[in-house]
Amino acid sequence: MPSLPLWLEPVERLLEAGGAVLVVLALVAVVVFAMAIERWWYYRISWRRARHELVRRWAARSDHRSWSARTLRHVWSAALVAKLRRPLPWIRLLVVLCPLLGLLGTVTGMITVFDSLSMSDTHQARAMADGVARATLPTLTGMAIAVVGMLFISRLEHVIRREDQRLHDRLARALEESDA
Repeated sequence: MPSLPLWLEPVERLLEAGGAVLVVLALVAVVVFAMAIERWWYYRISWRRARHELVRRWAARSDHRSWSARTLRHVWSAALVAKLRRPLPWIRLLVVLCPLLGLLGTVTGMITVFDSLSMSDTHQARAMADGVARATLPTLTGMAIAVVGMLFISRLEHVIRREDQRLHDRLARALEESDA
């Protein structure tokens, strides 16, 4: 067999250790953490500019008291918070899939273990233990990715609630400053 390039050796080791499902889990983890980094970047850079622009636009209006003005303020702030919340359902979906993919890896690994045991004449306990350990690796990986993903989701939801409140506070403060 030809030698694989150096950058593919970790993928080969993943395939040997946990099968193809572990590679799928690794790809899902990359997507989840890429989305997490993107949200952090959006929050740190784009969100603050957009929030400042919305407060400036609200303060520049002449009408702040009418029903239509308050409705417009609500629509603007809801649209801005929705931009912050946009990828949250996708992250949740991927996090929920991780344990299920891990379980799929364990089931396929156990099928492989029992298949190899039925083919061999000697039922070696050591070979079975190694196979079971290798089969449970995808479940552990899926759970680890899910736990870290849930921590990120929890933190993002906290940030969204806090920033929603801050946005409403700043809009009210801008109104008070324009009235004074």
